[in-house]
Amino acid sequence: MKNLWSEEAAQQWVVQYAPRWGEPLALRTYSSRLLGSHPELVLHGGGNTSVKGEVTDIFGQTIAGVFIKASGVNLAQCLPTDHPALNLNALQKLTLLDTLSPSAMVNQLRLNLFDSGAPTPSIEALLHAFLPPVFIDHTHPDALLTLGNQPDGRQRLTDALGSDCIILDYIHPGFELAKAVLAAWKAQPNATGMVLLHHGLLTWGDSARESYEATLALVNRAEQAINAVAQKVLPVPTPAALWWELAPVLRGALAVHAEDSNRSYKSYIVRSLDDSETLSLLHQPDAAKLFVSAPLTSDHLIRCKPWPLWIDNLGEIREAVQRYREDYHNYFLRHAASLEGSVQPLDSSPRVVLIPGVGGFVAGESAHLADVARDITRQTLRVKTDIARMGSYCGLEEQHLFAMEYFSLQHAKLVRHETSGLQGCVAIVTGAAGAIGSGICRRLLREGAHVAATDLPGDALDTLVQGLAKGTPGRIMGVAMDVTDEVSVAQGIQKIVQTWGGIDCVIINAGLAHVAPLASLGLETFRKLYRVNVEGTLLLLSHMARLFERQRTGGDVVVISTKNVFAPGASFGAYSATKAASHQLARIASLELAPLDVRVNMVAPDAVFSDGARKSGLWAEVGPDRMRARGLDEAGLENYYRNRNLLKAQVTADHVANAVLFFVTRQTPTTGATIPVDGGLPDATPR
Repeated sequence: MKNLWSEEAAQQWVVQYAPRWGEPLALRTYSSRLLGSHPELVLHGGGNTSVKGEVTDIFGQTIAGVFIKASGVNLAQCLPTDHPALNLNALQKLTLLDTLSPSAMVNQLRLNLFDSGAPTPSIEALLHAFLPPVFIDHTHPDALLTLGNQPDGRQRLTDALGSDCIILDYIHPGFELAKAVLAAWKAQPNATGMVLLHHGLLTWGDSARESYEATLALVNRAEQAINAVAQKVLPVPTPAALWWELAPVLRGALAVHAEDSNRSYKSYIVRSLDDSETLSLLHQPDAAKLFVSAPLTSDHLIRCKPWPLWIDNLGEIREAVQRYREDYHNYFLRHAASLEGSVQPLDSSPRVVLIPGVGGFVAGESAHLADVARDITRQTLRVKTDIARMGSYCGLEEQHLFAMEYFSLQHAKLVRHETSGLQGCVAIVTGAAGAIGSGICRRLLREGAHVAATDLPGDALDTLVQGLAKGTPGRIMGVAMDVTDEVSVAQGIQKIVQTWGGIDCVIINAGLAHVAPLASLGLETFRKLYRVNVEGTLLLLSHMARLFERQRTGGDVVVISTKNVFAPGASFGAYSATKAASHQLARIASLELAPLDVRVNMVAPDAVFSDGARKSGLWAEVGPDRMRARGLDEAGLENYYRNRNLLKAQVTADHVANAVLFFVTRQTPTTGATIPVDGGLPDATPR
């Protein structure tokens, strides 16, 4: 493992942060980021670091303190503020206690923060406080897990690391582990480090660099021992099926009935793990026995569950998921009595599904959480394969897994955001680069959905996605799609499924307009509108009907109609007729898709001119004619349309988005209905 320490970079951190935070914490932050940049050491919030120093209180008195990484913070991105300071002497007095419950431990940590508003330190905070060294690093190195997660793991670690490295049996994280670590260190104070079996590595030093390099030294020794075993080159099998073809079926099987939401199901984002390496690893002899086993470290439980689901028969995906849920329920019943007080079982759906010849399917409540689990799964497959080449895998016993999976302090690491019920939902919006489309995308993202913004390729689509991605990383993607081209529609849907596993909400918004009286309306012009407004709607409805059938988790379709369906205008025949056909297709779809719990509704807006700086394509087409006919400029035309409705209201893209949201959040049991968003136009009232 390469040593990334740079004295020049270290001094830059000192210059930037030492004036406020002091040199030790500045360098602590720098070395923590170096540790976090090694995926072989820590992944996504794993590991923790600390430094002991001094804190000046409100009276100007100097007090011994310890700065410990906050729970759940990613080491690779941490800042000095992510190492809250605690009263060191007060924490060290806790060594006098024989027992300390997890809740009491957290209370002590919170009571002894110098800043009451600081984040809660890592669950291993007492470990950092009890050990005397100034700088302490705690990581989860692949190499040490490879050696240690074997029946003779203790001996393998001793052979690789030497007798001057302490090997400590697994102990549940918290107060008991901290006391055991202190006792082991006192028995061997000159040790180079300490391995916590089935957990991770502790190193220490008088400087940030010394502690960081102590980690690398031990890991490199372990890697040398592993590399001494001949590496086999595995063949890449021919895929039995394409990942994206199975993803909707599996995503539907993983979904659970939502009892606390208007939506019928709680769905997950499903990410792919179908690279050639994964396919090779899953193709190994006895791969199922090797991989359907306990995680490498208990730290992975909150992301990946106690074991993955293995599926051999592609025709029994739903049955396999149900068997997993039953096995998980029995696992819960076996160990629930071991916890204090009453506890409710966690969701029993697997987070990792492995299918030989297809790859891995990794689920999460968001794309980010699925990506975290995917990285852990990729690491797990590699490490367990290395172990199999050396001997046999030996993970934590089931009771230890359960205790850690239901450890409340572990779940505190997961940051959850309140949404209106669209978390885990995937929405596709056609015509997204226009005024109405951009407003709909923005609102769906605000409510927690993952949004595929589709439109013709070009700057309009690119700038929309770039702008929306700033506040919603990982939940917005741009998909170039021509709704008149069935191949383009199919490929666009395939891309979305390949990215997120499926689709739940379809907003059919793409449309064209044209101004011409019937006497001069050219047939080719009419056909152009027909292809977008009618065939585009049909293609989306057709392809999505088949996808909804495969998912079996219901769904929502909202067609952006128009007031012209009910109150057409002169010289607007091509638009009014083709939008009326689109509207009628939606009504037919509401009849046909209801047995699948797919609701199809319409929103009929009037005169949405823009969404901020993003102009409406429709009004760019028809606006000049309307202005000439009425002798108005652009502002005057907008005033004209505002004043013609009963409420004298200007209709905006946000108003249309609100109507869409009403339908997709299922506020009422409604399908086949139309919401006018027009300020009140009696002639356009649906009837």
